[in-house]
Amino acid sequence: MQSRTIEIWVGFFVALGLAALFMLAMQVSNLANVQTNDGYQISAKFDNIGGLKVKSPVKVGGVKVGRVSTIQYDDEIYQAIVTMTIDSQYQRLPADTSASIFTAGLLGAQYIGLDVGADEEYLANGDELFITQSAVILEQLIGQFLYNTAAKGSDNQTTE
Repeated sequence: MQSRTIEIWVGFFVALGLAALFMLAMQVSNLANVQTNDGYQISAKFDNIGGLKVKSPVKVGGVKVGRVSTIQYDDEIYQAIVTMTIDSQYQRLPADTSASIFTAGLLGAQYIGLDVGADEEYLANGDELFITQSAVILEQLIGQFLYNTAAKGSDNQTTE
């Protein structure tokens, strides 16, 4: 009888653990946060989008206002075109808003941060953001640092 009770408790904790793993997977994949809100679409062109993905958040001042809906590459201008769907409740983004790609934390997921401008006209469906800043790639920063350090070292050797 005692072994039967232990087996029931073990089964209960295994089921609880599986439910917790499922909830964690839903949080990480952002599937739980996907909403079908109607909104308007805007686009922006970037030289480098880094690890930006479809369904990545679009934020203004740290508040999520939309999601990335598509990412395409234009082989005529050699840039990535990112289309974002902004929730319909955020209708008053100025037309001179700028877009930057940021990383959440040191190794976190990337998102688009919008910096609002001061234009009196507002973004509408199909508009394009012209002021953009590409993703900062950690490997490029390290490479530039090493290159500059090596260049300074060789300058010091030639002046001696």
